[in-house]
This record gives sequence, C-alpha cells and structure tokens, in this order.
Amino acid sequence: MRYRIALHESEEGFSVSVPGLPGCWSQGATEAEAIESIKDALREYLEVINEQLRGEEMREIEVAN
Repeated sequence: MRYRIALHESEEGFSVSVPGLPGCWSQGATEAEAIESIKDALREYLEVINEQLRGEEMREIEVAN
C-alpha cells in the first residue's frame, strides 16, 4: 500500500508523520533514515490496529478521488 507522509527538516534531522494515521510519526538524522523509520512505525501502527479490531466484522469500500 502507499501512504502519504509529511517530512519536516530541522537542525536535528528529519521528522516524519503519516497525516492519515494520527500518532504515527518517527524521525531520522537523514531524509532516507526518516523514511525507513516511518515504514517500521507504520507497520507497527497497523499491527496494533489489526489486533484491536480482531473479531470485529470488517468490510472494504472504494472511494473515488
């Protein structure tokens, strides 16, 4: 899947977040490091959500842009 991320550069490096997933953020000394780090954070975030929804009836819908 593809996710839109927001990168912010500062004197300490880069912070990165996933605007569509509140609380999903990370950081890195370089842009590449921050992007790799957010991939890990995103996987962990989704694992937690999937665990919380275990046993719930789920459906998928399609939304056109």
